[in-house]
Amino acid sequence: MSVFIMVAGVFTGAHVWEETAARLVAAGSTAHAVPLTGIDPARPAPPAHVGLETHIEDVIAAIDAVDVASGREIVLVGHDYGIHPVLGAADRRAERIARVVYLDCGMPRNGVPALATVPDQALRAQLAGRAEAGQREGVLSPPGHDEWERWGSTADVDEAALKRLTARAAPQPLGTLLEPLRLTGAVAAVPVSGVLCARNGAGIDQVQRLVDFGDPALAALTEPQVTFFELPTGHWPMLSCPDALAGVLLRAAAGEGHRLRPAGGDAPAPAHLRPFPLDVPELPRDRQGHVDLYVPDGEGGPRPAVVFVHGGPVPAGARPRPREWPTLVGYARLAAAEGMVGATLDHRLHDVADYDRAAADITAGVERVRSDARVDADRVALWFFSGGGLLTTDWLTRPPAWLRCLAASYPVLAPLPAWGMAGSRFHPARAVEQAGSLPIVLLRAGREAPEIAATVDAFVAAADGSAARLELVDVPNGHHGFETLDAPEETVPALHRAMRSVVTHLTR
Repeated sequence: MSVFIMVAGVFTGAHVWEETAARLVAAGSTAHAVPLTGIDPARPAPPAHVGLETHIEDVIAAIDAVDVASGREIVLVGHDYGIHPVLGAADRRAERIARVVYLDCGMPRNGVPALATVPDQALRAQLAGRAEAGQREGVLSPPGHDEWERWGSTADVDEAALKRLTARAAPQPLGTLLEPLRLTGAVAAVPVSGVLCARNGAGIDQVQRLVDFGDPALAALTEPQVTFFELPTGHWPMLSCPDALAGVLLRAAAGEGHRLRPAGGDAPAPAHLRPFPLDVPELPRDRQGHVDLYVPDGEGGPRPAVVFVHGGPVPAGARPRPREWPTLVGYARLAAAEGMVGATLDHRLHDVADYDRAAADITAGVERVRSDARVDADRVALWFFSGGGLLTTDWLTRPPAWLRCLAASYPVLAPLPAWGMAGSRFHPARAVEQAGSLPIVLLRAGREAPEIAATVDAFVAAADGSAARLELVDVPNGHHGFETLDAPEETVPALHRAMRSVVTHLTR
């Protein structure tokens, strides 16, 4: 059997593992929750500085306490911030570790501090400023009862557990977040498992999609020694579903789990590279900077234009680039078949922290389209997809006179809990109240992920109470990305209806 050594995240001590540890022990394993110096009452902070290195030493001590002669394999489990000291310790004791389990956390890199994985973007920027000013001492106060969502979804954590979490929370020494993780590379040989908490915003399908984008940096996730599990809960599974978590940890220790499919090769085409379901004219693209134009054949004065804005985040190394994906190109050519100029563009939404620069890229791209002599600059529609839905905010807040229609397909219309954007301006469900009488065409997937569907529902409710002219085009059995995932019999009529609506608003 295995020895599970478990390390908690920010503000939390060994106590969060009590129920999970009991179930692991009942199954015949050994479980040890590491008390971290300066956080756990069992290990109060010494007068000296407490940093990431301090917590790495705490984990190393727990590893060294396991009798080598016992023959039991050590499985390190890091939740949230806890993956940083886990990796630091595993790197120095790689020969002792059978597996590292990433429990709903990021993928730390050598030389990068845990600050990079703090979900709240405003807080991350504030702490980065302190670090640049040399203010690395002190502590970060724990969240209050109603503030835990800023650190991850509390879905399925009952009120009693949330009260205990708040009562036992401890300040986090700033050095643990600001001190860079230093790795020699030895840990790369240790098998790993990732446990994703779907209600915190990411599941196995989403990770597979990221791999399918073709970014070489994510190829390591498809190695044979890497497995994945998914739990339908929020960010604290040791509190919300300790039985299920213990079961997953036991399976991970046994080498079980889902393995991701490598990009390219003999693998089936990923969803974003499958053919567009409509027959559209094979018009050539006219590439201008980060914009591609698809212009109808024949004579005619300046034409209205539809600019299609891809979703994301999309890794920077993704190939082909989003404006070349069959779905985006298909939409642009469909617009051209209706006599419009279709345009696709690339923007730099590579991370949830990139919405500001992506918005600037879109503004620049739209102006490039409007300045083209073949485009009627006073008649333009914008069409957004998926995570690009948040980028509708600025256009809803201050719709220019030339914006005749705004459309969106399976969009995210409010920041998801794990994105750390609570104070962000990118919140379409709030901005729609300022859209005036702007026509909005919304393609809604009936089988959308619950977390995304909730943002759409909030948007629709807000639009109903505003002057905006909202038209819903439902795909009842459609999934997120229904153009290439679902049956054409239902998808194709919805695409035709939505395009006809947009064209009507452009040509009135």
